[in-house]
Amino acid sequence: MPGPGRGAVEHRQFRDLSTLLRPHDLLIVNDTRVLPARLYGTKDSGGRLELMLERLLGDNVALVRVRASKALVVGRWIALDCGSNEPALRVLVGERRDELYELIFPRPVLEVLERYGHTPLPPYIRRVDTDDDRERYQTVFARQPGAVAAPTAGLHFDVAMLAALADQGVEQVPVTLHVGAGTFAPVRVEDLNAHRMHAEWCEVNSACVAAVARCRAYGGRVIAVGTTVVRSLESAASSGELRPFCGETQLFIRPGFKFKVVDAMLTNFHVPQSTLLMLVCAFAGRDAVLHACRLAVEQRYRFFSYGDAMFVTRGADTQA
Repeated sequence: MPGPGRGAVEHRQFRDLSTLLRPHDLLIVNDTRVLPARLYGTKDSGGRLELMLERLLGDNVALVRVRASKALVVGRWIALDCGSNEPALRVLVGERRDELYELIFPRPVLEVLERYGHTPLPPYIRRVDTDDDRERYQTVFARQPGAVAAPTAGLHFDVAMLAALADQGVEQVPVTLHVGAGTFAPVRVEDLNAHRMHAEWCEVNSACVAAVARCRAYGGRVIAVGTTVVRSLESAASSGELRPFCGETQLFIRPGFKFKVVDAMLTNFHVPQSTLLMLVCAFAGRDAVLHACRLAVEQRYRFFSYGDAMFVTRGADTQA
């Protein structure tokens, strides 16, 4: 967490967050809910495969990532595993979109996932998911189903913390961004202009816009809980002014980006070559963020989804 001077660092406990926030600050969270988004099945040729939802395209249509020995063939069928007591569910392979596939289900996709899907635990958790993970891998404000990964900064909060902040005069409102697996794809190109972000669906509603206006009127700060909230708000302000927004965003925030809405953010520590780390560097300054990350490694802080967090304020050169 930051110290009193720009670029300074203090080591705190998460319970100290209340000392860093002030009355009239606005805490904005992502209320997306993680789906049991991983499915297993068999190609009609007999090969085994794993499917990971990227995002919903309609009630019965989904865009998915596929892990299989060979590419899928458009127009062929997949038999989904449905347990020993039920027949396999047949899914049609629609068009291919780069490395993703459009699949057409015979039943609503959400219904299929809830019944047969597996919680998409991060790959570094080397165990089979359990029924408990369906709730443990959620934030306390998860409401809107659609994500394939939890917005990890939100995992630090519990009901008691949110209530204490509310008593302190910190208003809280949600946005929704359904986290897709593409968020975590590393950048593999030297020229950042060549990196393409996968689309993610988000919504910033009129109540959130009004809350930001109130926050500004009272001299408060807009505090984003996680990079997903930052992307949502800055996408909604792409015209120069924050307005209600509902749709897909492919906003790639990197050094040089001019922020229009967010004043401070809470975020986990992110790994090198990730767009998430680039966003935080764009927000707080590359040198300051990398210095904090080096200290985190030295102090054996935890990275990744269930890891530790940092509270960072906006660098002087990132304001629009």
